[in-house]
Amino acid sequence: MNAEAKRIPFALALCCALLSAAILAPMLIPIAVSVSDSMFVSFPPRGFTLKWYGQVLVDPEFQTTFLFSFKLALMVTTLTVLLGVPCAIGLTRFRFPGRGLVFALILSPIVFPVLVTGVALLQFASRMGSNDSFLQLLAGHTVICLPYLVRTVSGALLLVVPSTEDAARTLGAGQFTTFRRITLPQIRGGILAGCVFAFITSFDDYAMAMWLADARHFTLPLQIHVFIERSFDPSVAAISALMVAFSLALLLVVERALGLKMQRIVAG
Repeated sequence: MNAEAKRIPFALALCCALLSAAILAPMLIPIAVSVSDSMFVSFPPRGFTLKWYGQVLVDPEFQTTFLFSFKLALMVTTLTVLLGVPCAIGLTRFRFPGRGLVFALILSPIVFPVLVTGVALLQFASRMGSNDSFLQLLAGHTVICLPYLVRTVSGALLLVVPSTEDAARTLGAGQFTTFRRITLPQIRGGILAGCVFAFITSFDDYAMAMWLADARHFTLPLQIHVFIERSFDPSVAAISALMVAFSLALLLVVERALGLKMQRIVAG
């Protein structure tokens, strides 16, 4: 029994190490390539330089597409919150016919390939006579980001202590006041997590933007594709490294916020 108990932690540690390596390798390789002194992409890197980061940061095309992707992701995140929070409350707190079907439809963009969803939205916009690429991108990104926020907020709502809401209503608080002062602070972590996932999904999207974007509304992932076709030098890896760092920073914010919240729940 003791020997078996000693083997289990080693097996778990090995599985965690292999899983971590599989997750980190695609992120570490572009970072290593981005500091290569070679004029072409090569791994392992040759020499060390940061000139590719300087070249990328002053590139007007990079700046324009980065700002557009950032603005689009912010608008998508805002729209996702406005639609997702009420939707999560309705699906979690109320029972009605077809509730499971509605929940499945909202989560379906996670199951279906984004490429297929992009083609479908392009055909729908064409039949409706819409030529506004920005609105198409906004709608398409909202569709693929909404499931993440609905799922995280629904999970947070399940952790809300019902007695606190009942006590607030017993003391005379209305529905809105109860939600604002009792429910919202308890689901704030879930909303924050959903916002970050929505922002990253929109900011990093390529498959949807490939069908819906135009020359006036060009996203950063599409610009990376252009850089690769034009000249496959380490500047492409530098852009990828910056995107990875940006996404990881947002995820660390979520982990910090949710980690503190879970510690309070366990301690309480």
